[in-house]
Amino acid sequence: MAKSRTAALVLAVLLTSFVLPTLSMAQGSPPAAPVPDALLRLPRDLTPWGMFLAADIVVKAVMVGLALASVLTWTIWFAKVIELVYARRRLRRAIAALSNARTLAESISRLKGQENGALTLIRAAETELRLSADALDPAGVKERVASRLDRIEAEAGRQMNRGTGLLATIGATAPFVGLFGTVWGIMNSFIGISKQHTTNLAVVAPGIAEALLATALGLVAAIPAVVLYNIFARWISAYRMLYAEAAAEVLRLVSRDLDRAAHGQRPAGRRPSVAAE
Repeated sequence: MAKSRTAALVLAVLLTSFVLPTLSMAQGSPPAAPVPDALLRLPRDLTPWGMFLAADIVVKAVMVGLALASVLTWTIWFAKVIELVYARRRLRRAIAALSNARTLAESISRLKGQENGALTLIRAAETELRLSADALDPAGVKERVASRLDRIEAEAGRQMNRGTGLLATIGATAPFVGLFGTVWGIMNSFIGISKQHTTNLAVVAPGIAEALLATALGLVAAIPAVVLYNIFARWISAYRMLYAEAAAEVLRLVSRDLDRAAHGQRPAGRRPSVAAE
C-alpha cells in the first residue's frame, strides 16, 4: 500500500509539473488564423505579361497606350532617318553642281532630271527674274530673289520638322501617363488591403508590381523619344544649313547674270524662262 501511495504521489507531481502548464498555454494562445481565400486566388505569375493580364482595366489601358507610343516613336525614327539621309545626300550633290555652274541656265542643265530642293530654288529665281524683266535696279531684283529663296528655305525646314513634334509630346507626357497608372494600381492595392483586412505582402505585392510596370513602360516610351527628338533637331539644323548654302549658290548665279546683263553681255546658254523645265 505504501508503494502504491508513493507511485500515485509521483504521478500527481508529474501531472502538475508538465501537463497542466501545457494545457494552460494551449488555452491562452489564440487559434491559428485560417488562410484567406483571397490568398489562394492571388496571381503567382509576376512576369511582365502575367502582371499585364492581372492588372486593372485602367492600368491595362495605360500600358497599351504607352506601348503604342513607343511603337510610334520608333516608326518616326525609321521614317525620318531615311528621309533626312536621302535629302541631305541629294542636296550635297546639287550644291556641288551649282558651285561649278556659271549661269542659272547651266545649273538647270546640270540638275536636269533631279528633283531636289536646289531645283526648286532655281525655278523660284527664274520666276522672279522673268517677272522683273523690266526692272531698272538690279539690287531690287536681287532682294526680291533673296526673299523668295528665304521663304522656300523656311518651308523646307517646316516640312522636314514634320513628325518630330510627336516625339516631343511623347517624351513630355509618357512619364506622367505611366505615373497615373502607378497611382491607380497602388490605390487598388490599398483597396484590396482594406477588403481582405490583412497587410500580408502576398496581397499587396501583385498590385504594386503592376503599378510599377506602368511607370517602367512610361520611361521606356519617354526616354527614346527625348533622345531621338534631340538627334533629329541637330540633323534638321544641319539640313537647313545645307539648304541655305544652296540658296546662296543660286543667289550668286543670279548676281552674275544680272551683272552680265548690266554690261550688255548675254550669259552663255541663258534662256528666257524655265517654266517648262
